[in-house]
Amino acid sequence: MSDTLGFLISDVSRLMRRRFDERARLIGVTRAQWRTLTMLSRHEGINQGGLADLLEVEPITLCRMIDRLEEAGLVERRRDPADRRAWLIFLTARAHPLLTQLRGLADDMIENALSGLDEAKRIELAHTLGVIRANLNTPFESDEANHG
Repeated sequence: MSDTLGFLISDVSRLMRRRFDERARLIGVTRAQWRTLTMLSRHEGINQGGLADLLEVEPITLCRMIDRLEEAGLVERRRDPADRRAWLIFLTARAHPLLTQLRGLADDMIENALSGLDEAKRIELAHTLGVIRANLNTPFESDEANHG
């Protein structure tokens, strides 16, 4: 069961990413750009290092992504008033309609993925995945640590 469940979850995740990429590409956005913009919308005004941590990418990788998003007019860097060396990242007005469009694409993709599941099964699936996520977010303690 564990091998099958792990592979199934991984495969569903991979296919969801692929389907989203196909849709996002039609409006000229990559998944990495979408993730960055979405995370930034939740943590607007964060510095680049903090955003890199949230996205689990190297700061230099994020710096290049922010450069591209800034060139596209979707984000802007502002000096951190508390630290002249640091930059805070903000969405521009141009980013908001794009994020709305991307959320719509994601919602459509999810709806397609869940077709054939009634509302009760959808709620149960979301609850079950939430429990699994919570279980996996619990810090790992080896038997040795538990028994001194």
